[in-house]
Amino acid sequence: MPIEAKDAQDASGYAKAQDEEFYRRQRELLGKVIAESDVVITAAVVPGKKSPVLVTEEMVKGMAPGSVIVDLAAERGGNCELSKAGEKIVAHGVTIIGLFNFASTVPHHASQMYARNISAFLQLLVKDGKLQLNLEDDIIKSTLLTQGGEVVNPKVREFFALPPLIAERKGTA
Repeated sequence: MPIEAKDAQDASGYAKAQDEEFYRRQRELLGKVIAESDVVITAAVVPGKKSPVLVTEEMVKGMAPGSVIVDLAAERGGNCELSKAGEKIVAHGVTIIGLFNFASTVPHHASQMYARNISAFLQLLVKDGKLQLNLEDDIIKSTLLTQGGEVVNPKVREFFALPPLIAERKGTA
């Protein structure tokens, strides 16, 4: 039976905390998949809260020796019950990586990914050598900060305590 994730994210797409029953069911479904995996990468973070535990010690015990868990949420408590923030450990024959700012440990590859993402973003913005802002595109709409001398991004407006734009008040932004 699939997991129902009602209201799993806010309007900005950021994760929202779920109840313990949701996480229990998720762990139940993940158990078999994790046991069959050589590498598990977790990154579930809820802004301002402790990261939910998705990988229990029992799941780690079920993994083959030599398997690896990369816990990108370790700084906020970790998605793996055994993660140690800022450390790489071995537990039950499984290496658990809980390093902070993991991308900085592979700067060459992180730089390549960053360059690829920037190139793709620019290709989205520029067509036939001209800047073309398709405001129907979610990526463009959510990254556009100003237009025509006005702060148009709702989150930035909220941060600076600016009133919503007229279009936002009508629910069309």
